[in-house]
Amino acid sequence: MNQRLVIEDLVIIIAAKNHSSLILNPDFLKCSGIIPKDWKLARQPISNNSFARLDFSNGIAISAESNRVVFIEPIADKKIESLQIAEIARKYTQALPNMEFEAVGINFRGYVPFVGSHDAARTYINKTLLSPGAWQEEGEASVQASLNLVYKLNRTSFNLSVNEGTWLQDDETKTPIVMFTGSFSYEVSGETEAQKLSSLHQSLENWQTDLQTYSDIISNKFMAKMQFDTVRIPDTVAISDIFPMSVTP
Repeated sequence: MNQRLVIEDLVIIIAAKNHSSLILNPDFLKCSGIIPKDWKLARQPISNNSFARLDFSNGIAISAESNRVVFIEPIADKKIESLQIAEIARKYTQALPNMEFEAVGINFRGYVPFVGSHDAARTYINKTLLSPGAWQEEGEASVQASLNLVYKLNRTSFNLSVNEGTWLQDDETKTPIVMFTGSFSYEVSGETEAQKLSSLHQSLENWQTDLQTYSDIISNKFMAKMQFDTVRIPDTVAISDIFPMSVTP
């Protein structure tokens, strides 16, 4: 069986001080050239003094709170070079040069399906990623475990969460999966507003390198120990959102 990493979506989070959620509206985005004028909303926007969210018919979503702006794009069957939200995030921050942006998070969510056994994902985590011991033998069923890892890379830190889950397909078929949620964190630096904006934009430019790092660590470090074929990173992949994942625990 050929195991396959399915990367669902790219999520960019930009932390900011005193960001008004009321800024986020279709007119502002279109008039500022942040998004094309022909983009259509998929549903009515949410907007109040503490939160705003716009969902577009192409699957892209943007939300805003007082301390951050979140840009979400499903990868679906898109080619990597066609993803748009890093550029949208850059234009958004360019349109608000006096905003106090503090940090950038570049996040990816993906999973590997384990077909053949209802507990295959749990077995992979417990037997392959964890050392055996009496602590795993307590209780009437195999223990459910998750891992939170922090990698110190030369350009930034990379946080990776590994969890067991279930993928509920359209036909109600349940497939066990191991979820991999990765986050690359960048601080905005500089003395002047122009320097800080430049630092922020440089961080956004790392998204493709971060995606490759995320994919390489999972395929070449995690899945290489499996007694299946090496995980394959597809050119086009499936979708969802970082706050919750579209799987059932």
